Amino acid sequence: MHSKSSLRQGSEKKLAFADHPKQEILLPVKGSFIVLSLVAALLLNLLPLSPGALAARPDFVALVLLYWCINQPQRIGMSIAFFLGLLMDISNASTLGENALAYSIMAFSALLFHRRLLFFSPLAQAPQIGLILLLGQCARLLAGLLGGSHFPGWGFFLATITGIILWPLLFSLLRMPQKPGRSTSDTL
Repeated sequence: MHSKSSLRQGSEKKLAFADHPKQEILLPVKGSFIVLSLVAALLLNLLPLSPGALAARPDFVALVLLYWCINQPQRIGMSIAFFLGLLMDISNASTLGENALAYSIMAFSALLFHRRLLFFSPLAQAPQIGLILLLGQCARLLAGLLGGSHFPGWGFFLATITGIILWPLLFSLLRMPQKPGRSTSDTL
């Protein structure tokens, strides 16, 4: 009788292991690709859009920053997040430090949970990334309100929803150069 229960526990362990997501072995990412992706995200954030589209546009810098904080935490961290936030503050003519604070908080959260997030597929990561984006939006909102701005309305949080929707696509795009089987001339 005892052997049946131990056999059952052994098979349950095998099933639990079979459900574990398979980890992919990736090629090392080049620093130039990281910089290029962050510059491209910065340019996407600076595109002039209509007010309606502007409210729905996700924060591309935050999304790319979160991707690199999760997948390359030894290379991208809070200091780079703070610097990018200052660049966004200057380019948006917003209160100096508003985006820097938000990006630093988001980077800290991503660095704190990066090992946990790596176990999930991009689709399963999206709601968790959404919470980190929402935390950054709340920090930005609070900094703006303390700086004397008025409440921008609930449409302010629409960028978080579009960020959640775009996360799997962005994840796949940034992961492409690291996929094995590509020649080195294809990567940057």
